[in-house]
Amino acid sequence: MGLGGIARQDGGQRGQGPPPALRLRLMGSLAIFDSLGRVALPRTRKARAIVGILALASPNPVLRLNLTALLWSQRQKEQANASLRQALHELQDVFGSTWGRLLHAERHHVSLHGPGLSIDALALRNISRSDPDIIRSFESPLLEDLTGLDPAFDRWLGEERGRMNRIAVALGEAILTEQQDPTAALDLADRLLTIDRGHEGIWRAVIRCHAELGDRVAARQAYEQCRLARLAQGHTVLAPETEELAARIGGAPHGGTGAPPMVRPAAKLPSRQSTVRVGVLPLRLVDPSHPGHADGLAIGLAEELTVSLSRFRWLSCISGHGLVAMAGNAVAEARWNGINADFLLDGAIQRGGNRVRVLIRIMDTRSGGEVVWARRFDRDGTDTFALQDELAAEIIAQVEPELLMREGEPGRRQSATVVAPHELVLRAVPAIYRLERDRFQDAGRLLEEALAADPNCAPANAWYAYWHLFLLGQGWAADPAAAAQRAEALADKAVTLDPGDARALTLAGHTRAYLGRPQEACALHDRAISLNPNLALAWGFSGLALTYLGEHEDALIRVRQAVRMSPSDPHSFFFDTAMMLPYLLLGQYEKAAEFGRRALELNPGFSSGYRVYLSVLGHLGRTHEAAKARARLAMLESEVSLANAVSRSPLTRPQDRERFAEGQRRAGFV
Repeated sequence: MGLGGIARQDGGQRGQGPPPALRLRLMGSLAIFDSLGRVALPRTRKARAIVGILALASPNPVLRLNLTALLWSQRQKEQANASLRQALHELQDVFGSTWGRLLHAERHHVSLHGPGLSIDALALRNISRSDPDIIRSFESPLLEDLTGLDPAFDRWLGEERGRMNRIAVALGEAILTEQQDPTAALDLADRLLTIDRGHEGIWRAVIRCHAELGDRVAARQAYEQCRLARLAQGHTVLAPETEELAARIGGAPHGGTGAPPMVRPAAKLPSRQSTVRVGVLPLRLVDPSHPGHADGLAIGLAEELTVSLSRFRWLSCISGHGLVAMAGNAVAEARWNGINADFLLDGAIQRGGNRVRVLIRIMDTRSGGEVVWARRFDRDGTDTFALQDELAAEIIAQVEPELLMREGEPGRRQSATVVAPHELVLRAVPAIYRLERDRFQDAGRLLEEALAADPNCAPANAWYAYWHLFLLGQGWAADPAAAAQRAEALADKAVTLDPGDARALTLAGHTRAYLGRPQEACALHDRAISLNPNLALAWGFSGLALTYLGEHEDALIRVRQAVRMSPSDPHSFFFDTAMMLPYLLLGQYEKAAEFGRRALELNPGFSSGYRVYLSVLGHLGRTHEAAKARARLAMLESEVSLANAVSRSPLTRPQDRERFAEGQRRAGFV
């Protein structure tokens, strides 16, 4: 049943009486439907956020002061109030007389209520039916497309999502107790775990169902997954009933008695053909005289790193505890051949007062333990859980691109006679980043070969769509229209093939944004961030899509997050360009020039960077520097002109396109 069929806010059921005058879908990306089923959305994301805030409070009013505190927390009071007034005017312009009946803007507060208003989240809050299908309504996060607007709003949204998740899990637990079919119960439990991965009661239901079906191996695996999920949330001990259940079905966990251990030592790490294997070792304590906070951080951070790395489809991970067991309770650098892992991640933690220093390194086991990446992180250590989350996000955002680039280096992973499609994709990635024309063309051939071997390989479709975008952006496409069409088809197929692959989603989103569909792109980017918040690429691309829509301040927040997470990312030149463009369109030309110089120093072959930088130089009146940049661009592209630059720009607002074009004219383009 669709969300619109659950209930109306006024208590009526769909199909009984006239359709609602306005139907709001808050679960997933915000959607607003009128009485004829037509979709209408405010242009700016903050205007949409106001709709979400008012809808969740309906019929109660919300103080204007609270709205500005949530959405403009970092601005002066006068500026925030002006922005709120502008957003409310936008809502009234978009929905006209409908809002006149439902949107009530008073001097000190604003409310959304009235007859004919239907809000899915409010209906779900009051749902009481024992229907397994109702859980599907909770699977998409509340206001999924509005993450990252403002730190205060993000905190509020996290609390509201937590409330909806608790409702979903409570409903699900009640339904599970009534479910007699273990297979159906497993399906429901899997859906509930996508909502709350660390809910121990749901994991116990999964363990019991596998046991009832006679699959004790799956039950033991479910127990181990439960332990990892709980550790990732900071819980080092499972409930007694979970341990007792595990022992009854054939394995006393971790030091229990009377039954074999849940995780049996094995000679090899598990391997999936389409992944690179990474083992995460327990972190060492340099100063064990402080066992309290540091020991908890060592355990929690190692498990959080494992969970975070596992979000990347091309990697498979194993936790430190299992790794040590497999290696015989001691992992020494002389024993790489005994562990079937491509890389090992290990580190050390040192505490001094309220400061914590974490050293992390990645070792390539196929090169005798060569250290291929190492970083030091110094942080305030007073809040262990916040520190764990922050460090894990930053470490993984930096580690994953390093592994991706290393795996694609020439001469690696080429021993097999028949090369798997995922390995062909890995070989193509570095050349796409570097934009050296000959190697870039080779990358296209590798991706074509990967798709010939497996047309349904989602990463190959996503990366090939991205390759075609660079082909267009660099001016290398012999037939730009055909290249654009192919990019769009590949991107759409990548999303269809694997809607759970965060990288494929964000690559597809960037493709859609560049080809003139930035609204769709924002939804894909937000979904990617929801699936994998440690993917810096998704934060950077989402910021660029917001720039195309004219939401420049919000765009800068997103791109800064990408840079903060992964300051040495292979895409750093792209992130700097994504910072340069909104600063240009905001009229902050000196700031834009700073990022432009840095972008072109990092990758002097990126022609899109030159086009934006030339507009910046034009506005600054730096004609001599602009002449040099034009000459460099002419070496990269065969056709360099004002019309060509403007026609290829994905900017949607006329004033933004005009500012970009005026800078180009002043820089000497004709």
